[in-house]
Amino acid sequence: MKNKEILPVKSKDYVLFLQDIKNKITNARISAYKSLNKELINLYWYIGKSIVEKQDKYGWGKSIVEKLSSDLRKEFQGIKGYSAQNLWYMRQFYLEYQSSPILQQLVGEIPWGQNLVILSRVKNIKDREFYIKGTIQYGWSRNVLIHQIEAEAHKQTKTIKLHNFPKTLPAHLSEQADLSMKDTYTLDFLDVAQPLLERELERKLLENLKKFLTELGYGFCFIGNQYKLELNDKEYYIDLLFYHRYLHCLVAIDLKIGEFKPEYAGKMNFYLNLLDEKIKLPEENPSIGIIICKDRNRFEVEYALKGIDKPIGVSKYKIIKKLPPKLKKKLPTGEDIEKGLK
Repeated sequence: MKNKEILPVKSKDYVLFLQDIKNKITNARISAYKSLNKELINLYWYIGKSIVEKQDKYGWGKSIVEKLSSDLRKEFQGIKGYSAQNLWYMRQFYLEYQSSPILQQLVGEIPWGQNLVILSRVKNIKDREFYIKGTIQYGWSRNVLIHQIEAEAHKQTKTIKLHNFPKTLPAHLSEQADLSMKDTYTLDFLDVAQPLLERELERKLLENLKKFLTELGYGFCFIGNQYKLELNDKEYYIDLLFYHRYLHCLVAIDLKIGEFKPEYAGKMNFYLNLLDEKIKLPEENPSIGIIICKDRNRFEVEYALKGIDKPIGVSKYKIIKKLPPKLKKKLPTGEDIEKGLK
């Protein structure tokens, strides 16, 4: 009896071989999707452009869009995308971007749904460019993109963020870390009506972890809360610990309900030293710390970070307090106000 060939399923060479094939398949699928998406956006651009040109040339009115939609759906049954509403979007898409060559090149890199979100919710050309590039770079889903727009993420890049990243990280990593950190985190989803204690704030964030991850931005992966670190016989705890897929590093977050105090920077520096020494893997980048406070003084933060060799940022958070349900019912609605004005 001939010996059967034994497959090297556990050998290191086979594992590397399998991973290489899996990566090739994944990359090929991503490439095919991007190519298909670009063709689709180009098609929608052409349809929108053609509708505008024919209306201008022949004086056709709104009915041409309804007629074209009906005929296309009869011809291409089962294929979505040719409703009258979507044809109007294609027309608007062309009109809005026809004078912007830069945006014309970028729109093909993101899905049609994300294009429509930006088209309808963002009017400034520069701001549109910001959100399109953000969607390309971070792969924002429609919901994440909507959240970024509602949080006015484009304004975050125009503010001077308080951190020491340029002095403590390599240039390329410093830029990515700056983009990943916000000057202000909007925590309206906590829906609280009174001041919180720090532990209560942490608990609320954990209860709304999915929304908090969305607010932090794309790439953050939750590891744990009150993450224990040990040094000799003592134990220390980090409020929240994350891993960032694109920065390839641990991110420690310290929550403070009051204003920033200089000693917070020293405490975070201590945590980062322990993380880098005991938790960080050799191939990972240096750990980053973010202190989130109710408020902070710029000069106080700058002086507190002087001389610290670990990358630390100091952000603030805001919570728009909502009215209690009983009081909310007593206030007039928008319709009531409109009727009163009439």
